[in-house]
Amino acid sequence: MHPPMGAQDTHSTPMHPATGAQGTHSTPPWVLRAPTAPPCTPPWVLRALPPCILHTPIGAQHPQCSPGTHPAPQRGSFKAGVAQGTAEARRDVAEAVPAHWTSPPLPPGKEGGGSGRLGKMAATLRIQSDWNRVLRRDEGEAWLSCRSPGKPTLYGSVTRRGLSTEGVPDIAASEGFVVGEVTKKSILISCPHENVSTKFLAPYTTFGRIHQKSITCLDISSGGGLGVSTSTDGTMKIWQAANGEIRRLLEGHVYDVNCCRFFPSGLVVLSGGMDAQLKVWSAEDASCVVTFKGHKGGILDTAIVDRGRNVVSCSRDGTARLWDCGKAACLGLLADCGSPVNGIAVGTAESSLHLGTPETAPSEREIGTEGKLLLLAREDKKLQGVGLQSRQPVFLFDGSDAFNCCTFLSSTYILAGTQDGNIYQLDVRNTNTPIQVIHRSGAPVLSLLPYRDGFIASQGDGTCFIIQQDLDYVLDLTEADCDPVYKVASWEKQIYTCCRDGIVRRYQLSDL
Repeated sequence: MHPPMGAQDTHSTPMHPATGAQGTHSTPPWVLRAPTAPPCTPPWVLRALPPCILHTPIGAQHPQCSPGTHPAPQRGSFKAGVAQGTAEARRDVAEAVPAHWTSPPLPPGKEGGGSGRLGKMAATLRIQSDWNRVLRRDEGEAWLSCRSPGKPTLYGSVTRRGLSTEGVPDIAASEGFVVGEVTKKSILISCPHENVSTKFLAPYTTFGRIHQKSITCLDISSGGGLGVSTSTDGTMKIWQAANGEIRRLLEGHVYDVNCCRFFPSGLVVLSGGMDAQLKVWSAEDASCVVTFKGHKGGILDTAIVDRGRNVVSCSRDGTARLWDCGKAACLGLLADCGSPVNGIAVGTAESSLHLGTPETAPSEREIGTEGKLLLLAREDKKLQGVGLQSRQPVFLFDGSDAFNCCTFLSSTYILAGTQDGNIYQLDVRNTNTPIQVIHRSGAPVLSLLPYRDGFIASQGDGTCFIIQQDLDYVLDLTEADCDPVYKVASWEKQIYTCCRDGIVRRYQLSDL
């Protein structure tokens, strides 16, 4: 039986039977990558940390960092975060790794050449996260900043002077900034000196009662009526996208659930957990109809092939597998990378791209794999392309840091985001040199989503932004105050985000 409508789950996540901890081999790599260094810290974590964390006593000032630039990191939080087996350790990434510690170097041999822009580091405008609430008050003031690589950061503010007859605030900016169009939910700010503009958008509504802790993943059904999300409180829930009302509680995974998504029908959910299991659920009665077993580490991401007869999963065990939903069977090992695979994407490949030939005849249970390319975002700083039907490698691209996520913009162009804040745009026909590398901050890129003629990206410092070809400004989705935005989903003009602060935010682009 499914739980009553609106039921809340209050049970705690079980401990690992061997270690007594909740963070084991199944813990996602982006949880383990915290900027703190206990004795057991793996070498790949140590290599990613700046010297002022590794060699400066807690509370002391590193000689290369000016006083007050950033707080000293708390080393104890790494062990605690991993022991909890949650995403809480990730807060250190945004809070303890300032942007000036990281830069977007390209891998050896990829520093130049090719077409397009490389190392795109335009100036970045930021605004106080709760600007919309502050500017509702008489003479309310919110801070602004404009950061440009290699230059001092320009600071300023916007102040409310009054209110129009339509209820829209009259806003003035301090020297160096210009206020453009203002609505009840958005404000356009420009910095003429750096030739940069950003439209900041406040949430249309927020849902704060779906989960009790950090929300690590979410998706919206194809019809836009339902949402599904997972949390570090140990629950996975289906809720109404219009008002956040909980409809179903999906129970069955042993440890935390890392990822969830709707099938194209909008009536079925696919999830992957730290228990190394994939599960298929009915959104109508919350029953688990299929369980896939075969991975030896936590599931980190999933993808659905066409209408959903086949699905793909990737894991901390370094493999990607193809599954048959009808038979609850593994159809094959797609890749064995020897390194955790943090994210995957499946898309139709450009017809001129050679995807390889299968060594054996594909199973009759494989549906829709022909002509498909599988992208693998790997922990070992590699982005790999594999023919979904052939299982043959198509390309291997070296990035600047661990890849966290990837997606298709089209059959030709792809995007992939790294732990050090780089977003690579590649042409699958020639991945030797990126078309461009977008770098807005050194915070990890956690989610990428194609949207209209551009994309949406979210990062570990709380930023979530939309880049569109037909807009001469960046659209910034605000309110997450330095809390990582783990996942973004869209339905028509509505954008949903989930965050470490436990809030689902819905943005209405028709407000623009």
